[in-house]
Amino acid sequence: MNSKNNPTLKSSKIRVGLTIGDPAGIGPSITLKALNLLKSKADFTVIGDRFVLAKAAKILKISPLCAKLIDLNNVSKKKFCFGSLNAANGKACLEYLDCALELLKKNQIDCLVTCPISKEAINLAGYKFPGHTEYLGKRTGREDLVMMLINDKLKFSLATRHVRLNEVTRVLTREVLKSNILNTVKGLQKLFLIKKPRVVICGVNPHASDNGVIGTEELDIITPVIESLSKRSGDFFINKVLGADVAIAQAAKGKFDCVIATYHDQALIALKLTDFDSGVNLTLGLPFVRTSPLHGVAFDIANKPALANPSSLIAAIKLAIKCTLNQKKL
Repeated sequence: MNSKNNPTLKSSKIRVGLTIGDPAGIGPSITLKALNLLKSKADFTVIGDRFVLAKAAKILKISPLCAKLIDLNNVSKKKFCFGSLNAANGKACLEYLDCALELLKKNQIDCLVTCPISKEAINLAGYKFPGHTEYLGKRTGREDLVMMLINDKLKFSLATRHVRLNEVTRVLTREVLKSNILNTVKGLQKLFLIKKPRVVICGVNPHASDNGVIGTEELDIITPVIESLSKRSGDFFINKVLGADVAIAQAAKGKFDCVIATYHDQALIALKLTDFDSGVNLTLGLPFVRTSPLHGVAFDIANKPALANPSSLIAAIKLAIKCTLNQKKL
């Protein structure tokens, strides 16, 4: 990730905890590939299953894991196969997360990087969470988390996350939006050392509604929040609401440090079109730095680990190290 959009990476001994995600996905394979390249960048502790990692290494014909491993030994050796969706693996990946949270609590690691989990698998296991962010929020008691999605060209914060499109305007309240913006600004200042962040909000409707001609969300929700925050924004700049196409295009040219997306795909489409491989999910509002790759478990290629691209995980690890270093500077 380039220095313009991210903190400076220095030699460090940051202690990085890394969960392998759903054991049947590509998490084990990209973990092995990424750590083979980054093993000197930090002190790594991998939380997962030794049998699964060894199986992936054998298929890849590469050396076994070159990092400390906490082996939870929670995957059935007889029934396991890559690419399979099941409740047992959903339970296993949450156990990796629980273990990582204990390590953080005991100050045995400094930050957390998580490989992808299957939302369907964890729901089959009886855990009704739409993803990592919500699970970590529940476990840490933090309800105002912000999902920030980043690549080498853009930063987005999601005002709403995994919400059906027809429910976005119900979930997007003034309180939700205001909290999102303030937590985004705080994250930009603390994790990226941007003294006066510049943010812009995407309208929900085409052309940001053309002053109420195409919907009223901009007039009823977004503009009042902007006006309220503008009165106290000595330490940040907030632009007037813009249509998503204009806001994102201007941010890509460097006018804004972060775009507030009012719904999920406003951000994801732009990120994956501009640079999929450097994409990272950064959670703001946790008591520690947490990042993850910007892709899913890829069950369709998990049994062919040579096809698994570790680039997004590599970017996530580097960003976790950078942000943790920056936190320590304050």
